[in-house]
Amino acid sequence: MPEFRGHGEDKTMAEITAALVKDLRERTGAGMMECKRALVEAKGDIGGAEVLLRKWGQSSAGKKAGRATRQGLIGSYIHAGGQLGVLVEINCESDFVSRTDDFKTLVHDVAMHIAAADPRYLRRQDVPEAVLEKEKEIARDRARLEGKPERVLDRIVEGRIAKFYEEVCLLDQPFVKEATVTIEQLVKAKIAKLGENIGIARFARFKVGDVAAAEAGQENPALAQ
Repeated sequence: MPEFRGHGEDKTMAEITAALVKDLRERTGAGMMECKRALVEAKGDIGGAEVLLRKWGQSSAGKKAGRATRQGLIGSYIHAGGQLGVLVEINCESDFVSRTDDFKTLVHDVAMHIAAADPRYLRRQDVPEAVLEKEKEIARDRARLEGKPERVLDRIVEGRIAKFYEEVCLLDQPFVKEATVTIEQLVKAKIAKLGENIGIARFARFKVGDVAAAEAGQENPALAQ
């Protein structure tokens, strides 16, 4: 039986202008054909096309996740005034990719984000079990004080722990320059664009006075509360 979809698809493709494709490329950094395909599937809606590109990027990132990353850069960010600084190591597969503007921009953006958002851990798995159990206990006790019924406590705790991860884990945090995207999604978008596996290896955040405050807290526990 003949299919008649081709004519409609050609018409839709014709309605996707070069300017629209260019706009989407500038927003996402994706390739021209990927942008055109996303716009066609989204029927010309640029917001919907962005969502599709993110989904495809995450799928592409998943396929590359097992590949070794032995190259990369150590980036730094010093906030105005010199009172706050960050070092971050981000790895990729090749020296060629590490020297691209896209990769350098990613390193800078992540360092700047760390300075602003102050994550305590890189990923969820890095949160110590004792810390996680304490947060769950606090969330459960708070829900009881709010009068929530016992049957829904587990669900409430689960939701509040997810929010806790967003606050303290770098990969779960919303990107400070675009809150609709997490740092993990930001990295996956670069994986899709550059065609290599990329990973954040480690980071350190320094703030003038932190060491003195910690030492004062150890000497006088009341000051640390």
